[in-house]
Amino acid sequence: METKYGHILYDYLLKVGIAETPASYINLFVLLLGSIAISWLLDFIIWKILRTLSVRLARQTATNFDNFLVANKVPRYIAHIFPLLFLFEFAPIAFMDFQYGEVLALKGLMILGVLLALILIKKLFASVRDYLRTLPHLRDKPLDSYIQVFMLFAWVGGILTIFAIITDTTIWKFFTALGAASAVILLIFKDSILGLVASIQVSINDMVRIGDWITFEKYGADGDVIEITLATVKVQNFDKTITTIPTYALISDSFKNWRGMQKSGGRRIKRALIVRQKSVKFLSPENVESLKRIEVIAQYLETRSEKIAAFNQERGVNKSLPINGRNLTNLGVFRKYVESYLEDHSAINKDMTLMTRQLSPTPQGIPLEIYAFSSDKRWENYEYIMADIFDHLLAALPYFELEVFELPTSLESAVNS
Repeated sequence: METKYGHILYDYLLKVGIAETPASYINLFVLLLGSIAISWLLDFIIWKILRTLSVRLARQTATNFDNFLVANKVPRYIAHIFPLLFLFEFAPIAFMDFQYGEVLALKGLMILGVLLALILIKKLFASVRDYLRTLPHLRDKPLDSYIQVFMLFAWVGGILTIFAIITDTTIWKFFTALGAASAVILLIFKDSILGLVASIQVSINDMVRIGDWITFEKYGADGDVIEITLATVKVQNFDKTITTIPTYALISDSFKNWRGMQKSGGRRIKRALIVRQKSVKFLSPENVESLKRIEVIAQYLETRSEKIAAFNQERGVNKSLPINGRNLTNLGVFRKYVESYLEDHSAINKDMTLMTRQLSPTPQGIPLEIYAFSSDKRWENYEYIMADIFDHLLAALPYFELEVFELPTSLESAVNS
């Protein structure tokens, strides 16, 4: 049957007086040209049918998975299967007079079939990934890493299959050879293996998710995680640059994940004012009366002054020197003012730690640190809240006859000299 249909043109060319060799080549060329045209037409028709059916099915079904199949062109690649099968069946007819060419053509078609299968698998995995990302509990998981792991095994299997086709041997012989070359393979796929282990650990331990804000000083990364793959993690920094980090670095190096802060009730404010030590002093009764005009601490000064006066009177303290007995200091009263001011501030979370503490003196002065949490965790608003607080406190310092430390300028040096 194959000879009958394959030699129709060949027999005609012989009848009109063309030699056997040219007739064979002309016959082969026409058959190849016809088979390619038929396969293209077959691919086009099947694609039109599959596209119409898939679009109609995607619109009628409630699930979104078929929509992702269409978006990733899975039906388009399925349509390629039928022309490939046609060419595989037609190749012996076209190459019936060219045995070596038939072998090469069949091997080429089998290799194309393997490549088409790999591409189809990749598109199916991409559809599964896109669908799973629509599920709330999987949206921030490193799905790309798992897909790349599957595709790595698929490509290894595909490449081995192609080698087996080319060399006319079995895949098991290649696996035997791979055992001897395992050291070289481990070296080639070192990053992929490390990335695979890292991806599993990152996922199991929930160390990083897509959308997390991380800071990785070693790699200069400070921004949001936008992609986690088998080999790399992409971070979009706040200046819109992209930093690429090896996935295994997440488990081998130290980095900071701000997810805990974002899920908490506030963002920490931890900043200090450096007060000059020489400006710290005891408060006289006149100073206390003057500070009572500050409404935030008026009641505190009233109550505190009465307790101190009663304590000193009970013990007959000689108050000719302020150091005797108990007394108020301008730094202590200012510290109380800062606490009261923060407690009344609408942008501070009162349910979280709130304190003003004095740190160890330094050569520059006495650090007075504010430790609190802003209710608004958004970066722009957080910076505004913190700046607003310290603007106010810097302006309030002179009312307590306190001074903030500054390095002397050349103008101040000239005046003092």
